[in-house]
Amino acid sequence: MTQPAIGDKAPDFTLPRDGGAEITLSALAPKQVVLYFYPKDDTPGCTTEALDFTARAAEFDAAGAVVIGISKDSVAKHDKFSAKHGLGVILASDEAGDVCARYGVWGEKKLYGRIFQGITRATFLIGADGCVARVWPKVKVAGHAEEVLAAVRGA
Repeated sequence: MTQPAIGDKAPDFTLPRDGGAEITLSALAPKQVVLYFYPKDDTPGCTTEALDFTARAAEFDAAGAVVIGISKDSVAKHDKFSAKHGLGVILASDEAGDVCARYGVWGEKKLYGRIFQGITRATFLIGADGCVARVWPKVKVAGHAEEVLAAVRGA
């Protein structure tokens, strides 16, 4: 499935989240929402990305945005990951992979010549109107949180 494009209505979802509650995208309006999809809890790149978003959590909040990290890890894994690193962002669990599929981030990946199915690191900025305002399709972690924050402030 292809990724939603700028201007498209963001695919709505309700997912279980860290701490045992649920999160529904449409219920967050009129806030902007930063959805960042990442491969796996407690791996080096994913930890760095979560810590970078956490370090700027107050700035995202002040700019009127909610940050949600989504992976296929379970809520229990998210809780451990969040507690271990003191994370300050919401972590949603998409164990079935439905939301990953609807956002076009699940597919073939290559690592060291090995081909496998997994989540492509991507970020979507959802505007107050519920439409996709910006897409980062192949995220490089270094500097990414700052770039997203600048887009939130300018959106």
